[in-house]
Amino acid sequence: MNVLGIIASGVAALFITVALAKSARRVALRPHVPNEPGGRAPRAEALRRTGGATAVLGVGTATGVALWLGAADDAAGSVGGLLAGAGIVAALGLVHDLKPLRTALRLGVQIAAATLVVCLAGLPPASGVLAALWIVLVTNAFVLLDHADGLLTAVGLVTAAGLLTCALVGGAPALALLPTTLVAGLAGFLLHTWHPARLRLGAAGAQFTGFALAASGALIQAAAPSGRAAWAALPALATVALADSALVLISRRRAARSPLRDTDDHIAHRLRRVRVTVPGAAVLTTLWAAVPVATGTLVYADLLHPAFLLLPLAGTAAAVFALLRIPAYAPPRTAPPRTGSSRTAAARRTQTSGVGAAIPAAASAPGAKASAQGQGAPAVRTAAGHPTVPPPPTGRPAAEAAAAAAERG
Repeated sequence: MNVLGIIASGVAALFITVALAKSARRVALRPHVPNEPGGRAPRAEALRRTGGATAVLGVGTATGVALWLGAADDAAGSVGGLLAGAGIVAALGLVHDLKPLRTALRLGVQIAAATLVVCLAGLPPASGVLAALWIVLVTNAFVLLDHADGLLTAVGLVTAAGLLTCALVGGAPALALLPTTLVAGLAGFLLHTWHPARLRLGAAGAQFTGFALAASGALIQAAAPSGRAAWAALPALATVALADSALVLISRRRAARSPLRDTDDHIAHRLRRVRVTVPGAAVLTTLWAAVPVATGTLVYADLLHPAFLLLPLAGTAAAVFALLRIPAYAPPRTAPPRTGSSRTAAARRTQTSGVGAAIPAAASAPGAKASAQGQGAPAVRTAAGHPTVPPPPTGRPAAEAAAAAAERG
């Protein structure tokens, strides 16, 4: 496969992705139907959530046409296995976007797709098992990066560019086909998924991107010349994705939380808690990913000694340690304790309200005192049987009132 074929495949993937994403965005932002909450129709919202399928179609179509034209005749089986495995996990992700699936089912399909890739590539049994496990691990690590607008798209673009360079330098241009179309497709989709995101990669786009990157790296490493340090260079390209997974697992282990329950404890979430904007978090994480990608590519090209890979790895470990110090979980809510003073105040309020309710009844009639002492005088009623209204109290005893009347007489 020549360089012109690689460029033509990338241009085709770019134009197809841009055209499909623009159409999907236009539908997703269409004015809503009256009396619908949220401002968008349910179908438009579902299309926005599954917008990553446009990037999958753009990359898959360009790669498939290039294979059909014989662009990868020397490694058609390997590239075809890559495309087939990535398409399987993308279809699984699309179903998961519409109706969530169990984790065990998703892992089973990913293992089957990775097994298909290594079998079609003709890897030995021992290397094939290790490659399949690596593909599943790195795929899920990249999927976890899809927790902020534009984050996975930008990091995937940088990683795919590094894989493309390694494939060309290592003398395997056929294996550069899928990374080339992936770079073009993610570049065309980046503007739509940048903050504020009009479209999202979703599970379909995230699993396709992660699987394509992981499987391409495994096959490029298997096809690398014996004199190159591919065993150390290519795994370094997934440094940020693996660092995010390690950050999540360690923090959830410390907080005694389930490792499978996704919460706001990823890299971008912690950066947001220290007042970094959403675009800023995506830019910082992409620059973080670019350092090990560039170092690994230079090591693979024999321009740097493999010992230089320790520098980005040490920096990544320090960054993970610093991010672990940023609180990611809200403290549990507890009911305030009831003190003795609050109980005493409540008892006083109850006693006061009870006394206030009894005062008008005691002073409502002159015979109320006799009735309280047990004389049992019946209430005076009218001919219709209704009780009479007692005269208002004078506020003075009966003896004093009689004496005052005698003095006036």
